[in-house]
Amino acid sequence: MKKGQIYEGIIERVDFPNKGMIYIPEEEKYVTVKNGIPGQKVRFMINKFKRGNGEGRLLEVLEKSPLETREPVCSIFPACGGCMYQTMSYEEQVKMKEGQIHRIMDPVVKGDYIFESVKESPKEFHYRNKMEFSFGDEYKDGPLSLGLHKKGSTYDVLTAADCQLVHRDMNQILSCVLAYFRKWNVSYYKKMQHTGYLRHLLLRRGDTTGEILVNLVTTTQEEHDLTELKEQLLELPLEGKIVGILHILNDSLSDVVKSDETRILYGQDFFYEKLLGLQFKITPFSFFQPNSRGAEVLYETVREYIGDIENKTVFDLFSGTGTIGQVLAPVAKKVIGVEIIEEAVEAAKENALRNGLSNCKFIAGDVFKVLDEIEEKPDVIVLDPPRDGIHPKALPKILEYGVDRIVYISCKMTSLARDLEMMQMAGYRV
Repeated sequence: MKKGQIYEGIIERVDFPNKGMIYIPEEEKYVTVKNGIPGQKVRFMINKFKRGNGEGRLLEVLEKSPLETREPVCSIFPACGGCMYQTMSYEEQVKMKEGQIHRIMDPVVKGDYIFESVKESPKEFHYRNKMEFSFGDEYKDGPLSLGLHKKGSTYDVLTAADCQLVHRDMNQILSCVLAYFRKWNVSYYKKMQHTGYLRHLLLRRGDTTGEILVNLVTTTQEEHDLTELKEQLLELPLEGKIVGILHILNDSLSDVVKSDETRILYGQDFFYEKLLGLQFKITPFSFFQPNSRGAEVLYETVREYIGDIENKTVFDLFSGTGTIGQVLAPVAKKVIGVEIIEEAVEAAKENALRNGLSNCKFIAGDVFKVLDEIEEKPDVIVLDPPRDGIHPKALPKILEYGVDRIVYISCKMTSLARDLEMMQMAGYRV
């Protein structure tokens, strides 16, 4: 097997994250190919081959999978790559995810454990409360586009005017912004040359409140009067309501959405979202679970797992804006949250005040260091670490408390699998 060789084969299964497994009989080897669906017959080219493992690049789908029972729901599928499994039924997508979890967890978990199956999202589509769209062109020197990067491309941007992950209000706003800048022939920021004006459109919309924050991100290389755009946005016949329009200036060379300066063109620089009867104030860059209804299912599950916490102290580690801590606070004696991002901690304090919760304390700092400074001892611990899991120096400190119950929320199951090794050595059972 050599780099550049072309093969055909059937994707047997898709492993986490997004790795289609294809067996090549003549080589007696498996090759991983991304962006495929189980059961598809595909043509692919070998990209890498080392230590008996091959990686291929999908060239063409020769035959659809028997699992593809639905028509695509948006105009830029499959070029976008954001929702590669949308032609499968949601039921089959859930089954695929269950298989991925088992293949990662079964070899790691010691002894028997109960697998409670995948809890489905209350909404399959239109669920995202946050979306970052990029300005660009669909092909070199083509007309201005605004949307999502083409699969496998750093530069080509596909206009996502009918993206089904977001509420229709966001699609209307995107179309309005794109039409406005096309009309005035305004330039977009070119990453290689570091020239141009338009960078990103960051949209946030409360799923329960309908409040919308529009954030236009540009460089300072040009000056444009955005009054007309603001008026056009406020006249849109939306289901929700725009509560703030912000002009965010960003001259950094890297392609990240950040602010050097923020100008409020209209309204305010925050919006509100409600979860399980509590209200949360969210600013342009503060982290909040992107699927509000899904977050309610997640937090209700945490409450269920944590059990009776009356008269108990709960440590909420990696607490973000304090959503989990505040969901638990009404039934706990005390909640202490620790989070490294100061802006998130300030938001957590403000939200706790707004929700009338006086038994919450939020501390800004690294979990590894802060645990040495906290005098209180926890009865229960909730962990919601970043994608990379818990720092290997922090985990032993957490386990030293010897609490009966730890609830670990993981957004990357390979990180959880790694952390479980040390947790089980400390006597915990999954």
